[in-house]
Amino acid sequence: MTTPTEREFAVEVVRRLREAGHEALWAGGCVRDELLSLAPKDYDVATSALPEQVRRLFRRTVGVGEAFLVVEILGPRSLKVQAATFRSDLEYRDGRRPEGVVVSTAREDALRRDFTINGMFFDPLENRVIDCVGGQDDLRNHMLRAIGDPEKRIGEDKLRMMRAARMAARFELTVEPATAAAIRKMAPQITVVSAERIADELRKMLVDRHRARAMRLFVDLGLAAPVLPELLPMIGLPQGLPRPDGPALPPPGRPALSPPPLSPEAGERGEGSGLDLWEHVLRVLDLLGEEPSFPLAFAALLHDVGKPRTVGRTPDRYTFYCHEHVGRRMASEICLRLKTSNEERERIEWLVEKHQMLADARQMKTSKLKTLLAHPGIHELLALHRADALASGRGDEHVVYCEQLLREWSEADLNPAPLFTGHDLQRMGVEPGPIYKRLLDAVREAQLDGTIQTAQDAKALVDRLLSEG
Repeated sequence: MTTPTEREFAVEVVRRLREAGHEALWAGGCVRDELLSLAPKDYDVATSALPEQVRRLFRRTVGVGEAFLVVEILGPRSLKVQAATFRSDLEYRDGRRPEGVVVSTAREDALRRDFTINGMFFDPLENRVIDCVGGQDDLRNHMLRAIGDPEKRIGEDKLRMMRAARMAARFELTVEPATAAAIRKMAPQITVVSAERIADELRKMLVDRHRARAMRLFVDLGLAAPVLPELLPMIGLPQGLPRPDGPALPPPGRPALSPPPLSPEAGERGEGSGLDLWEHVLRVLDLLGEEPSFPLAFAALLHDVGKPRTVGRTPDRYTFYCHEHVGRRMASEICLRLKTSNEERERIEWLVEKHQMLADARQMKTSKLKTLLAHPGIHELLALHRADALASGRGDEHVVYCEQLLREWSEADLNPAPLFTGHDLQRMGVEPGPIYKRLLDAVREAQLDGTIQTAQDAKALVDRLLSEG
């Protein structure tokens, strides 16, 4: 027997519920995606059946949210569909979730949802859309609109403000003016939402292909101020050299007007010097490609976050000395505030601190370059370097050079087994202390540079260093 696809299983769930006398329809995001000719990530079914009735009809179920009338139906392999009883929400008191739900009709279920594009139903047996909220018209008009009163809808669940920016970007929609006004008015209240849920929305925004548009909306809708205020000083700050035909540089701390974004072709011609820092960051995000990791995309967003705090100037340009080190500290504070995982935070910190280091790869000592190229995050660093260079109107020759070395050098070349260890120092009678690290680092550097090849060479180097004090 052939295993059904996820879509076929979702059709079968509707069929079985209907044959048992219940109303059943696909609901929410899967309907939107089908209308946009996209493959839904999952299928949700809305039904008149109560959870206990759903469990009697299907052999394998999981009660994932029965307080909210939701049951997960398990199919062959890893197939699953969530079936939710038509419901209306009770009062929202905390701006995050309703106090409870009550059984209702399909129409009432649609009217409680967030945006019109997510408020439609679809009957897969009769191949028809049931639209009580105008979602089809809004999709045709490329509009993201809250269902009903925008302030009421946003006030129920403040995370909907983040979802609005994400979905408007992902589906290339314009946020309807009243909905946008409600978000701007209520944006400071986003902090009632847990840091983890906010970080999860940022994660979804940044790994999506439309991440630059999402971040522009994130700022324009007023969400950056309460969530990532560190981004705002980048707006209007010139990115290094002024345009030859542009106005004189304003003094540091006084923002310049943001020029319009340049096309990628203009950047390739080296015309990026007129971008302000925020437009530059958005272009770097865009140039990351289709599916960057979250640490890479978040590091790209934050790679120049230290510049406003380190800005100086010469007669003809702004300078940002040590901005990468300041940026690393700021990135660490941001990740801790958003409660990202330790692994994500450490990778983001590393990428922000090293984001321009490989530009000098050809002049770098072999030992230093090998240490960088052996790092687990090297391919993310190369992607960030390339995007940063292209967004600034420069070439990516240094990235190409490093990629060539990665093909030529083996793992043993990049990260050979140590020639000398702390145990060897003990056997030589060296007293434990800070000197251990200095000696072992010196041996490792010489090994990677190729000036020593054997344990005997290493011991001779340690003897010489000790004799020199």
